[in-house]
Amino acid sequence: MPDYEISALNKVTRGPKRASYDQEEINGILDAGFLCHIAYTWNEKAIVIPTAYGRDGDKLYIHGSLKNRMMSCLLEAGEACVSVTHLDGLVLARSAFHHSANYRSVNIFGSVKSIEDDHEKMHALRCIINHMVPDHWEYVRQPNDKELRATLVIEIKIDSASAKIRTGDVVDEKEDLQLPVWAGIVPISETIGAPVSDPLLEGNIPVPESVKNYVQKSNLKNK
Repeated sequence: MPDYEISALNKVTRGPKRASYDQEEINGILDAGFLCHIAYTWNEKAIVIPTAYGRDGDKLYIHGSLKNRMMSCLLEAGEACVSVTHLDGLVLARSAFHHSANYRSVNIFGSVKSIEDDHEKMHALRCIINHMVPDHWEYVRQPNDKELRATLVIEIKIDSASAKIRTGDVVDEKEDLQLPVWAGIVPISETIGAPVSDPLLEGNIPVPESVKNYVQKSNLKNK
């Protein structure tokens, strides 16, 4: 995959050595999670909202109610900025100045459109569910006509993007290395617990394979 073209919009200016414009690396960061933050303007006020997303190629899908303020503002603007961040560790230096964090972050800039076709809308909703828990769409009751009509689905075409990634150890000033002050890394990772069945389940309904696979693979990845 080629890199995203660097422009004034997506260029990382603070810490450019940590920047990446590689599409494959950016997609990997997007695929490692399902929660993003989206910025929009309402009544000349900047607002940032967290929401779930799904990725299909160079498209992100989000959904909400027909009266969702963020969705309406995004459609009116015709464009969106989407941010995804994974925190991997605290970098605790000898000096307060050099404290940092290990992380993987992505900023997406893209054009926005509403999905109106029922087949495309169902595909987008399936993408969001399966991005959260792979293959889980086949284990749920899928949206009926009433629910589909009440749901607004937006496609965000990834026109431009950049990642910023920090890995590695503490970076301190040479003159601070002899200080009697502890320095090091505190790793941080998500913990995926064992599934807890809804107490209102009728009968002995087993945990679906999609959920068991998600838990197993997530825990193996975090070991």
